[in-house]
Amino acid sequence: MPRHLILIPTDLERRVVAPLIGADRATVALCGFGIAAAAARTAQLVAAVAPEAVVLVGIAGRLDDRLPLGAAACFGTVACDGIGIGSGDAFVGAAALGWPQWPGDPPAAATAIGDVIDCAVPARPDLPRAALLVTAAAGSADSDDATRRRRRFPGAAAEDMEGFAVALACRLAGVPCTIIRGISNTAGDRDHARWRTSAALEAAAALVGRLIAEDR
Repeated sequence: MPRHLILIPTDLERRVVAPLIGADRATVALCGFGIAAAAARTAQLVAAVAPEAVVLVGIAGRLDDRLPLGAAACFGTVACDGIGIGSGDAFVGAAALGWPQWPGDPPAAATAIGDVIDCAVPARPDLPRAALLVTAAAGSADSDDATRRRRRFPGAAAEDMEGFAVALACRLAGVPCTIIRGISNTAGDRDHARWRTSAALEAAAALVGRLIAEDR
């Protein structure tokens, strides 16, 4: 059985990515759209497949304009934005409230999970990387949303809607999680005429294929 479980949020993304990876090289499955579905489905699939490693692949909106549209990167850290209290500039996240998203079992500070999770990043100097991916229940609707997200997470490179959920499920299961996202658009830009979705997914799939080929 392939050792990698490749998770893809939506069928639109799967139709581009899955054929470029090849079903004989990894187990490829949908994890669902958004935080709730992605967390639940990832936990279910990890329990059923028992992979040695999980890779989440799909598109993301850039928060850092230095990331080129149509390119892809492997993210070192993923954060959660939106679980807490308030909205807009008044929002306060779970960690700032003193509530870890997972307190540990039994509760132990050393195993608690807050609003940020480190991802598994292959030790390859030629792998395109980005530091911080921010996962939100709702993507930025406009530039003001994106600006507020950047203020809450200085140094954030991009936003998605599943990364933290998948990483959390993997952390609880003790399975390393790598996140690769193709940069389809600028966060807050809802004009799909300017998006480079196909190019972003093809670039992301190429990175996944390279990792699988060299880690078999």
